[in-house]
Amino acid sequence: MVTIKHFLALIIAIAVILPAASAMVGGDKAWFLISSNVDGADVYFGGEYKGQTVDQKLYVEYFTTGTPVTNFMVTKEGYTPYTGQITHYPAMGETVTLYATLQPAQPTPTSPPIGGSIGWYTVYANVDGASVYFDNDYKGTIANGELTVQVYTTATPYQTYRVSMSGYSDFTSQITDWPAAGETVKLHANLQPVATTQPQPSPVSILAVLAGAVGAAVLIAYRRR
Repeated sequence: MVTIKHFLALIIAIAVILPAASAMVGGDKAWFLISSNVDGADVYFGGEYKGQTVDQKLYVEYFTTGTPVTNFMVTKEGYTPYTGQITHYPAMGETVTLYATLQPAQPTPTSPPIGGSIGWYTVYANVDGASVYFDNDYKGTIANGELTVQVYTTATPYQTYRVSMSGYSDFTSQITDWPAAGETVKLHANLQPVATTQPQPSPVSILAVLAGAVGAAVLIAYRRR
């Protein structure tokens, strides 16, 4: 038979068990404050998304009786993700600040066009300042008698080169040797000055002079008479 004493003992037992059960599933609350140098960054605790930073901060609710999280991560596009370890936990009603400084991500190096390995041509010429063309693509000017041109060994090979300078005849030649990776092929160009044409007296000018001389002689002879 259940007596009043038994009933009161049951109520007391339930009153003791309920808070303990509540604590087991994570009762008492505390907070982590994530302080970051970037707004709009995503925050994760133990891989679980918690929200975004606003005004460079985010409060994350934490249950002091729950399973502790050991790491956090802050990410944003254009920045290198920040990962930190959690070594200090807040007590009930307290706040622990975690700092995350995100660094701008380094740009990804672009791959060389068409292919990878690099070789060189060195063009030697007898005229400084002369322009150099590979298949009509301008490559630069001769300085101190030479110009080095970088090429990709896996790209479409050039077939001709041309060296030109005002006052000189263009030098054009075929390319018959192509550099392997790390190698240099030498090309030579000897520019010749453009010959200046001397004006030649025209036959009409000579005839005019002769006609004038004959006319003068006739006039002198006539006056002597």
